[in-house]
Amino acid sequence: MIPVIKATDVETILKMVRNLTPEEKTKEVKQLVYEIQKAKKVPDDKLPQNVIQLNSYFEARFEQGGQQIAMSLVHPKIADLSNQKLSLFSPLGVALIGFKEGDRIEWSLPGGKRTIHILKVSNPECIKVN
Repeated sequence: MIPVIKATDVETILKMVRNLTPEEKTKEVKQLVYEIQKAKKVPDDKLPQNVIQLNSYFEARFEQGGQQIAMSLVHPKIADLSNQKLSLFSPLGVALIGFKEGDRIEWSLPGGKRTIHILKVSNPECIKVN
């Protein structure tokens, strides 16, 4: 499956990456850049509302074990797992951006290869973070 990412998210993410120090360019950040390069880029108004993008709320289930999560995918500066705000630069954030409600994604996470089923996606007004 190929992720679908809206044009402004592509610009925002690439700008964030350009502003990182070499030490901050983790393997997850490099993987995110790779995913963006292969993604289908669409105008903002053409991105379906059920696709995970920056500031999306999503619910997902890990097929192995059945653990269910509910979070928002956010800019790394405002990430806070205790408030269900997942960093885009996290392994799971990289895995999910650009995929839609109903998709099942196989991804290598720190605990090993996992299958993630996206159960629900909603996209409130986007929040800009400088």
